[in-house]
Amino acid sequence: MKKMIITSLFVSAMSFAAFAQDATPKRGIDTMPGKDKGSQTKETKQDEMKKGGEEGKTNDENKPVDLKVGEKITRGAPLAGAEKVSLAKALKNPSKYHGKTLSVSGVIVRSCKMEGCWMELAPSATAKSIRVKMKDHDFFIPLNAAGLNATAEGTVEVKNLTKAEVDHLVNEDGAKFDKINRDGSVTEVTFIANGVELIKK
Repeated sequence: MKKMIITSLFVSAMSFAAFAQDATPKRGIDTMPGKDKGSQTKETKQDEMKKGGEEGKTNDENKPVDLKVGEKITRGAPLAGAEKVSLAKALKNPSKYHGKTLSVSGVIVRSCKMEGCWMELAPSATAKSIRVKMKDHDFFIPLNAAGLNATAEGTVEVKNLTKAEVDHLVNEDGAKFDKINRDGSVTEVTFIANGVELIKK
């Protein structure tokens, strides 16, 4: 009888251990109800990439590159042959081009050092530039993109930046503004890029 009780207890203990092991989440598998491997939202991906940039980390898109002369790389949507407009024209009369998909080209005079989410594009290294932002943080450019030439396709927007946004861009990302309003805000002409092509000349 004693042997049967000991055997029964042993079998019960083994069954409990096996059940507990099956209930343990597997490494790398999302165990939240209703989610599978392919259900990660766009917002979650953007938050993760943004967080990585803010901590000084790189991802596949923004890691520094060492291009040879004539070598090209693309980020975002492929260029689709949008109407070409000079940066000077776009900056002189931005309302004329508001909402139209355009193609602009120039040299990158500076770019975001935290995550590669914007660049300042100018006709030449000493000319007035326009800030090009990567649409919805969907893609990034290399952190060492300054000095490369670029073509971007997207739309022109006139946007008011708050003092907090201006301070962040200046103090953390190294941005420069020609004119800052008395309250610390900036009215800026911005180019929202769907895709960009970078080339070393």
